[in-house]
Amino acid sequence: MSILAAVVVPHPPIILPEIGRGEEIKISATSDAYKKISEKIVALNPDTIIITSPHSIMYADYFHISPGKSAEGNFSKFHAPQVELKINYDTEFVKKLSDKAMNENIPAGVLGEKNSELDHGTMIPLRFLEQAGLDFEKVKFLRIGLSGLSAADHYNFGKIISKVSDELGRKIIFVASGDLSHKLKPKGAYGFVEEGPKFDSEVMENLSSGDFLKLLTMDYNLCNRAAECGLRSFWIMAGALDNKKISAEKLSYEGTFGVGYGIIFFDILGEDSERNFAEKLSEFKKIELEKRKNLEDDYIKLARHSLEFFVKNHKPAELPKNLPAEMISRRAGAFVSLHKDGNLRGCIGTIFPTQKNIAEEILQNAISACSRDPRFSLVEISELDDIIYSVDILEEPERIFSEKDLDVKKFGVIVENNGRRGLLLPDLEGIDTVEEQISIAKQKANIGVREKVNLWRFEVIRHR
Repeated sequence: MSILAAVVVPHPPIILPEIGRGEEIKISATSDAYKKISEKIVALNPDTIIITSPHSIMYADYFHISPGKSAEGNFSKFHAPQVELKINYDTEFVKKLSDKAMNENIPAGVLGEKNSELDHGTMIPLRFLEQAGLDFEKVKFLRIGLSGLSAADHYNFGKIISKVSDELGRKIIFVASGDLSHKLKPKGAYGFVEEGPKFDSEVMENLSSGDFLKLLTMDYNLCNRAAECGLRSFWIMAGALDNKKISAEKLSYEGTFGVGYGIIFFDILGEDSERNFAEKLSEFKKIELEKRKNLEDDYIKLARHSLEFFVKNHKPAELPKNLPAEMISRRAGAFVSLHKDGNLRGCIGTIFPTQKNIAEEILQNAISACSRDPRFSLVEISELDDIIYSVDILEEPERIFSEKDLDVKKFGVIVENNGRRGLLLPDLEGIDTVEEQISIAKQKANIGVREKVNLWRFEVIRHR
């Protein structure tokens, strides 16, 4: 078995005495645990160490594998330029991994490198390994960035890493670098939300228990609100441990500075065909899809019908029969929003009615949301089961003359300046203030930050 062990580690620069200058003492449990796992890694005598880092190059739809023969970096960004590190890459592994990933329809490779310098998410574990006596001339490395792709894609990429490890016969240590929530304390650098501690608790429990299905299916809103850092790194690691019997040891968890730092060591004990979480995830998603469909009202069902028919047949669907009377008799503007894997996948709508009734408005705007939103590519057939819909029916906008008349949870906003008009719906995830709401609406209309605007507010009836 090529993968000898895996570890989950954080990457706070303050943990290094050269940077912390005494503050590192406040997270001594993390430092002690880091030293312990570093010594264990050195004792395992690996050929190659694979590090996944949230601070390496990241693309929305591509896993970046650092190219070249070597790379170096230092902590000058953290006022410690004297702390320098250099590693040699396992070029054979990089080539084989890139080829195999593309052959298995996982977009990964060495393209698009913007900066070859090592990032701190990579260098923090390297520094501890160096201090534990790892021979950097003997051991080679892979540095891999994360992506905006799904949990399943990250997991399957991890499976490919494991396959390549076996094919090359390398003795591998997998280092999943990633902090947890950044919103654990009101006086922390990023503030506090109640989802922060909850996220950390769930992640540490899911990792410590080896329940990777729960790790892969964590609530996206919880993760986004918690401002997490390392979840995707952990997903890849979980994939690399697919079908493996593991023993997980939680060594430490701290949130002293308002950011969660967890360290867990995974020992590989053999094979376990029951730990096939890619298949379990697929079954889970099928069940969740049926649950969603059973809960959808007529507005959501119509949006789904319109979008799926268009994607499959490349033409608009006809309006279904037996729709509720209010959808046929009433006219109103409507927005159809699409989400996938917790991220926006398309949103198009009309402020005022353009069709003869609400049903026709939804029918047309669902097509636009999947094919005419300039921020996104056309929704593909393979994505249909992952799309989550919401439909907003707009009440007539009301002219207002002060931002004090807005409420980010209750009212949407329309901004206008010399014919440029932008709209933002109410009660959107991550938008907590009127100032943010107006700013984003201005951006959508290409209106400058300091330009004055006319304001309208509106309420919506939201279907989801």
